[in-house]
Amino acid sequence: MKTKISTRKLVLIAMGLVSMGALSAYKYSPAKNVPVKFKQIMGADISFIPQLEAEGRKFYDNGVSKDPFTILKDHGFNYVRLRIFNNPKADSGYSAKGYCGLEDTKKMALRIKEAGMGLLLDFHYSDTWADPGKQYKPAAWKKLNNQQLQDSIKAFTRLTLLALKKQGTLPDMVQVGNEINHGILWPDGRVKNLDTLAGFLKAGISGVRGVSGNIRIMLHIACGGQNAESIYFVDNMLKRGVNFDIIGESYYPEWHGTPDSLKNNVTSLTARYKQDVMVAEYSQHKREVNDIAFSLPGNKVKGTFIWEPFSWGETFVDKQGNTNAHMATYDSIKKQYHISQ
Repeated sequence: MKTKISTRKLVLIAMGLVSMGALSAYKYSPAKNVPVKFKQIMGADISFIPQLEAEGRKFYDNGVSKDPFTILKDHGFNYVRLRIFNNPKADSGYSAKGYCGLEDTKKMALRIKEAGMGLLLDFHYSDTWADPGKQYKPAAWKKLNNQQLQDSIKAFTRLTLLALKKQGTLPDMVQVGNEINHGILWPDGRVKNLDTLAGFLKAGISGVRGVSGNIRIMLHIACGGQNAESIYFVDNMLKRGVNFDIIGESYYPEWHGTPDSLKNNVTSLTARYKQDVMVAEYSQHKREVNDIAFSLPGNKVKGTFIWEPFSWGETFVDKQGNTNAHMATYDSIKKQYHISQ
């Protein structure tokens, strides 16, 4: 027997128990929710920036203290990716301070749009990190049945985007899930339960489409050099009527092989599917990854997003926050491929 839950309660659950009254406090900004369009995207996930700034971190370019968004733009970047968790303040959540929650995301979105950059919003559909090794349900969703989970995914997605729309900062692109090749909302949405997983993704996509038809939708998988697994996932989602625009791939050589493996995979994907392809996460092999993205024929690989370059992996700043030799690589990429801003 299915338990009945009111629409209002589902909304509160979807928002991680955020009250509806909080929505009325949002203020409009001069931004117009006009989507930005770049022929080629050179992006960065910098979701850690609010935490780094709260810790007192400063960043310098050629010895001059600069805002991180200014540094990115000065070296060719035109897009920023942000992750968002359902309720990071939950007991098992990411941050008691609410980093990567709705309020934090709204502030960052204003900075991104004020900088004239594109915004990719990455829904983790969890209170904490979601990736191929863990896809934990939000605490408020743990006892929900399949239909209630779909309703909650849709409501959370929709209300997040409405809050961003109200302040004039709708994202230009959305990921419905993060590195989802092993599924989402385990155990229900594990990849072995393909019909359930497809239903969850359709719910997220419906939440996006209900707010704006201009937002491009990405399915993000962590299979950068793994062509067979990529095809298996995409084929099964398309077979089940999941309608999306972009295939996003993570590429980390310790898991996904050589740059040639990445090149072979994305070349295959662009030939097989009508969807565009992006490298949604990477750190190493900066030159090779961007050469692959921007030089393949057909312009179907739309770009790249380096992951947390101010603080993780092969950063392009040193421990004191000064830009280093890796940044020169992006100056060269910007010049060679005429990256617009």
